Amino acid sequence: MLLFVALAAVWGSAFVAIKAGLAYIPPVLFAALRYDVAGVLMLGYAAVAVEQWRPRTGGEWRQVLVGAVLLIAAYHAFLFVGEQRVTSATAAVVVSLSPVLTTGFARLLLPDQSLSAVGAVGLALGFVGVVIVARPEPGALLSTDVVAVGLVFAAAASFALGSVLSERIAASLPVETMEAWSMIGGAAIMHAVSFLLPGESLADVAWTGEALLALGYLSVVASALGFLAYFELLGRLGAIEINLVSYVAPAFAAIVGWALLGEVIDAGTVAGFLAIVAGFALVKRRAIGAELS
Repeated sequence: MLLFVALAAVWGSAFVAIKAGLAYIPPVLFAALRYDVAGVLMLGYAAVAVEQWRPRTGGEWRQVLVGAVLLIAAYHAFLFVGEQRVTSATAAVVVSLSPVLTTGFARLLLPDQSLSAVGAVGLALGFVGVVIVARPEPGALLSTDVVAVGLVFAAAASFALGSVLSERIAASLPVETMEAWSMIGGAAIMHAVSFLLPGESLADVAWTGEALLALGYLSVVASALGFLAYFELLGRLGAIEINLVSYVAPAFAAIVGWALLGEVIDAGTVAGFLAIVAGFALVKRRAIGAELS
């Protein structure tokens, strides 16, 4: 239980570290630098902890490619760019939709999966939660704040799609190895994207103590150590219970964001979060019932 709470606290506060670091580092470059460090650390761990430290077959490399493009590069690029205009808690709430979206993509892309009427209602309820968080006005659907929430939603969708596509690939690569190479590949992709964007060079970085602290926290604590805790909990708890980290993390994001950055969480964000949690409960009702029985 203590490790579960620690992981939720680390991943929740990571949204605050992103917000703090964005004041000094361009967003896509910031995400790339994070995984330069985290990828090297994770690869070192994989080389020691598992027998197969690198991909060998075509299927394993395809799995890494999916992880690099969707789980690391697309997810973090969209998240970091979007979080420039939303609070840490709002970003964490929208990202918490990812387990619901994963189920939706699985029903579409995995032949042995199907979505019941109740599951469809749960999926729709999750989308409603995001709309409540964004609260778009009819005449301002493309306002900066609404677009920012949309980018964070795109991050959650990228992660969910990547998770399902990884499952479709017939490969037995250890998860530590897959994560390590995906981090390295994802960082390379984000560096390439950053190079093409204006205002995204190292010359635009303000190397303050706060910037270095945010980068170090995200790279070492939230990424390297966070994923090690995740692997440990996944073995103990299983996929359903570990998904609950996504629903505890926003509370820590709200508390830490308020304490360190003076962010205020509003009623709409809370209502949207409750809708997303309700959607998750409906989509995963059978699995949750089996865990509780």
